[in-house]
Amino acid sequence: MKRLLIALALLCLIALPVSARAAGGEELTILFTHDTHSHFLPTPAEDGGESGGYTRLYTLLQQQRADADGPVITLDGGDFSMGTLFQTIFATDAAELRMLGAMGYDVVTFGNHEYDYRAQGLADMLSAAAESGDTLPAIVQANYRPITEDNAPDGVPSQQTLADSQAVLEAFEQCGVSDYTVVERQGLRIAVFGLLGQDADECSPMSGMAFEPIADAAQRVVDEIRETADADFIICLSHCGTDPDPDRSEDQLLAQEVSGIDVIISGHTHSTLAQPIIENDTIIVSAGEYTQNLGKLTIVRDPETGAAAVSDYELIPVDETVEEDPAMLRLTEGYKQTVQSRYLSAYDMSFDQVLAQSPFSFTPIGQLGAVQQEDSLGNLIADSYVYAVQEAEGEQYIPVDFAVVAAGVIRGSFAQGPVTVSDAFNVSSLGSGADGTPGYPLISVYITGSELRDAFEVDASVTPLMPAAQLYGSGMHWEYNTRRMIFNKVTEAWQVLPDGSRAEIEDDRLYRVVTGLYSGQMLGTVNSKSFGILTVTPRHADGTPVSDFEDCIIYTSGGAEVKEWYALASYLQSLGTIPDRYEQPEGRKVVFSSLSPYDLLKNPNWVTLAALGLAVLFVAAVTIIAIFVRRRKKRKAAKAAGHTLS
Repeated sequence: MKRLLIALALLCLIALPVSARAAGGEELTILFTHDTHSHFLPTPAEDGGESGGYTRLYTLLQQQRADADGPVITLDGGDFSMGTLFQTIFATDAAELRMLGAMGYDVVTFGNHEYDYRAQGLADMLSAAAESGDTLPAIVQANYRPITEDNAPDGVPSQQTLADSQAVLEAFEQCGVSDYTVVERQGLRIAVFGLLGQDADECSPMSGMAFEPIADAAQRVVDEIRETADADFIICLSHCGTDPDPDRSEDQLLAQEVSGIDVIISGHTHSTLAQPIIENDTIIVSAGEYTQNLGKLTIVRDPETGAAAVSDYELIPVDETVEEDPAMLRLTEGYKQTVQSRYLSAYDMSFDQVLAQSPFSFTPIGQLGAVQQEDSLGNLIADSYVYAVQEAEGEQYIPVDFAVVAAGVIRGSFAQGPVTVSDAFNVSSLGSGADGTPGYPLISVYITGSELRDAFEVDASVTPLMPAAQLYGSGMHWEYNTRRMIFNKVTEAWQVLPDGSRAEIEDDRLYRVVTGLYSGQMLGTVNSKSFGILTVTPRHADGTPVSDFEDCIIYTSGGAEVKEWYALASYLQSLGTIPDRYEQPEGRKVVFSSLSPYDLLKNPNWVTLAALGLAVLFVAAVTIIAIFVRRRKKRKAAKAAGHTLS
């Protein structure tokens, strides 16, 4: 009988489901990053010292894996590319994805910036990664797929779109991109799937992908995992993000709508969560951008509730106290040489070449755009656009009336000391042009004076809702009162001529505006973002509306696109030492807060006039009602008095 009982016990242990093992208290440690943006090397930290870099991150990854008592999985939440010069070999060498593989990442997802080089660029990158023969992480993406005739968002797709999509589909198959994957670690089965959010999709206007609502896709995948995967834990790599406003916090909304997700690694918004957010039994974590931290989350299944519970959570700084790993340094140096030969040689520049000296530090990138105000880094960039156009057009130069850069496309800053080519590229590192090479080009469009005022109103009224929309400019001056009615905050605006004098803005005149390709494309969203109240219609010099912004790209005399980053680099080189005037704001944009009746009602537009009209009507209605009620009470009182006398 004893032997029989022992045999039965052994059979029960063998047949015990994996999920029961997890419910019994088995811990899982998740090491995670997101929004690393090609940060192979450390960069200056805002408070001194250095921050980030794959070369140091790998040292921490090795330490944490060695120290862990139980199973460990390493994940990335997307936007692993686009942010430094290493991105210039994204499509040809897949440097970022191969580095993640070399560092032992198990699963990654795509962010919106993996689509910066459009569908063909993504396809080329995946093919290059697969053909390298290197060990690669699994890639998951469930709701952002190549456009086909069945899922096209806007009717019948063009033949070019279908051709690009076919290339991506083939690359997905080559690299094994799937909705989800299951990783096994020491007896645990961990299902991991990937999502891209609504805002991330809007930030990628040329991706060539079809978007499925995140909650729909998540529910579909979670249901499939539950039915077929026998997973102990379900983890979502989400490039959706969190926000202080709960109504705009996509990952919190996702957790509310879809049950069964144990952990969300939340990327896109560059959030740094000192403590996890718990929403509907889902644990949401973020470690910040640019490899500044390695996230470490240890979870265990609560035997009473069945939910995943936080056993340990830590954001481990990747700073100068961490030694750089020799193997990662060698790989990085090799990619550095590839960047030089494939990209920088065409500009007659080198990776670490010093362009200028800065006697002061500019606003740290983590603080840029946090407050509505003029910023000297934005001024410097806008001025560089004017300089670059003058250099490119030479004797055929057409004066630039307004050069403008949005906070959302500024990706780095300058510390006091030498400024290198790499530093300049990091500041304006996004995108690619019509030529297919890295870096957004400058474009030239024309808008009317009244539309210029609406653009200033976007800066004043939309920025609180979309900080990335904050504008910094050269050639114009505008002022606004944050206390005024939305879409009527601007009180003053005029043109600043090259000699510093002031010229009034003429509503019907066309003004030449220079900006980056991405920012130009986003000008077309002003109408929707302002609910149709503001309008900006970019035009050609003859006044016809722009249908394709690539037709507006500015070229050098040799036929090369004038890239945003090169405009900044060449301007810095021309300065040698950055002038002191860039140390502080110059009064190009004046932001103030006043409740003075004069300041509140000065230069009202139809929005304020309509609000005033409604207010007057409301007061009049209340007054009439009050008079009516008062008279009625008097009549009742008089009638009551008459009855009393009788």
